[in-house]
Amino acid sequence: MAPQRFHEQFDQIQRSLPDVPLAMGPDDSAEFIYEKGVVLARDGEEARLVEDTVRAHFTEAPELTADTIRRAGPRTNRSGITRIQVGDPGQGLTARGDREVAAALRALRQAEGRAGRRLVSRNHLVSIAVNACPGDEPEPVARTETPNPGLDGTPYDPETAVGVLVVDTGLMNDYRSYPPLAHTHGDAQTQETDDQGILQQYVGHGTFIAGLVAAVAPNTEITVSNALTDAGAILESEFGEKLFEAVDHSGWPDILSLSAGTSNGRLDGLLGVENFMRELLQQHTLLVAAAGNNGSATPFWPAAYASLPDYEDAVLSVGALRGDGEFGACFSNHGPWVRTYAPGERLTSALTGFTAPVPYVYQHSTYDACRYGFTYACTCQAPSHTGVLTEQQSGAGGKPDQVMFEGFASWSGTSFATPVVAGMIAAHMTAHQVTDPRLARQQLLAANTEFAEVRGAHVPALRPAGWRAVSVAPTA
Repeated sequence: MAPQRFHEQFDQIQRSLPDVPLAMGPDDSAEFIYEKGVVLARDGEEARLVEDTVRAHFTEAPELTADTIRRAGPRTNRSGITRIQVGDPGQGLTARGDREVAAALRALRQAEGRAGRRLVSRNHLVSIAVNACPGDEPEPVARTETPNPGLDGTPYDPETAVGVLVVDTGLMNDYRSYPPLAHTHGDAQTQETDDQGILQQYVGHGTFIAGLVAAVAPNTEITVSNALTDAGAILESEFGEKLFEAVDHSGWPDILSLSAGTSNGRLDGLLGVENFMRELLQQHTLLVAAAGNNGSATPFWPAAYASLPDYEDAVLSVGALRGDGEFGACFSNHGPWVRTYAPGERLTSALTGFTAPVPYVYQHSTYDACRYGFTYACTCQAPSHTGVLTEQQSGAGGKPDQVMFEGFASWSGTSFATPVVAGMIAAHMTAHQVTDPRLARQQLLAANTEFAEVRGAHVPALRPAGWRAVSVAPTA
């Protein structure tokens, strides 16, 4: 991980969710973010068991308070999750852990052992995969440049188009000015700019992703859901419900492209999306999910469901390759739970500004050396810029850099390797007249003969025909 960048992002996320006290967990390790003073349990008898067990435990521990334990809000019908307050989230000013939540988790360990499954969970913060620890921020690309991956020449046919649902931030107001997105529809991006007309961080993320899908697979019917609007962050207790709402609104698609998730220190998934994932198994939809940008082998959910036997056919986890496509990108999560990798560094797609140039002020400063210890010219270092959040946290007082977007952007992250793979599966479906996306995934991976090296391991690598390698010269 890169604690400096994580802490900068933590501060920004807390400002975007001012009514939700957050903590870093499991301590100050910057592994994940969660809601202070609250745990999750399944509705009904399990929620009552959690409340009673925690209350009894706190009664026997004088330093804790049993009288704060209560339902923290209405349950969500589809996700089947109850929020239970186990402490006063307003107590203490530190974000470094939460003793009441930690104590509640410990109190249930014995009961979980008897039940043979997890009964309680932190309420983790789920974010777009560049959010809690971003790959980088977008760089302007001239309108005279071409997308990377380049546009596939397959014609669009509404009768055979593959349905792709992107659950992310919404579409920018001028997205239809980019011709490949002519057949894209969905939710609009909320509040693109601040009061000074400057782009807010991560707006355009969903539009950029839709542009990548359209470039690799033009014969797609792309729908974009703006379920992740608050700096791309949402509580786990709400995430499953948002996923249900997205598929209820547009119908279960052939492919669901999801560039969001969180680690949770466990190997059995997220309690908040358990019902959605079970429903996914009953559908024909293939979930293509980003592995995350923490430079870590820790499972990142929902992508890591690909490693669980029940879900290996329904979920495909995607890591990012660096600019040359031969090795893993420095920021990409990795490990046996990541099933494939695709180019995810310095890709070019549509952002905003096609109708009028739009300014953006950088939030993070680049580093003198790669924050993950790599020695190639990675996005940690270049292009060099000074950012607002870095200067605020350090107190250095430097002036942040501002740029203008006029349509295209270059951006890096597993967020963007994911729609490349989603597009490749959709293109395979069109080319081979395959109607089952899970079968298409199986065929594409079985026929693939390309590999890359990631942290010393040789892993499957999917590189679309229209992708162009980018220089990754070693640093001095």
